Amino acid sequence: MSSVPHDLAAFLVEAKRRTYAGLDDDATIAVPLLAGSKQLEHRAPPYAYRDIYFGMGFFVGQETVSRHDRIIWSMSYSGGARAEIRDRDTFLAIYKFLRQALLAVNADEPYRGPRRFEQSGMVYRNEVEGALDRFHGAETIARDDGAPLYELRYGGGLLR
Repeated sequence: MSSVPHDLAAFLVEAKRRTYAGLDDDATIAVPLLAGSKQLEHRAPPYAYRDIYFGMGFFVGQETVSRHDRIIWSMSYSGGARAEIRDRDTFLAIYKFLRQALLAVNADEPYRGPRRFEQSGMVYRNEVEGALDRFHGAETIARDDGAPLYELRYGGGLLR
């Protein structure tokens, strides 16, 4: 596939809002393809979105989009809360804040969250290079005083 389908970005925004960002693990299907994984799915024909990941404090995963049952786009990611964070309340607050940032995803850069998002004494930053056909980036969360809490790296694009 040489060009990005005109409606792919809008579908990605919808899929991300209707899976982890919007529903947390409540969007997880009962029997994932890979044992021990969390698997989230969204369909709006001709597209289907699947996000499979392992772990929680530190996690790795892959998102795929198929069109007419053929995978056309993928993004892999890995990251999580800093290893020294052991307090459950802090841990849960980081991931609640992350989901809020991810809900603010937009069709111009439908990979993770917006370039910057602030709420509840935390700041989310997303630095990305490239376009929907080939991109890579990193997102971070810090307290508003600058203390780092979380980091994730990601990359992907159209498959050919």
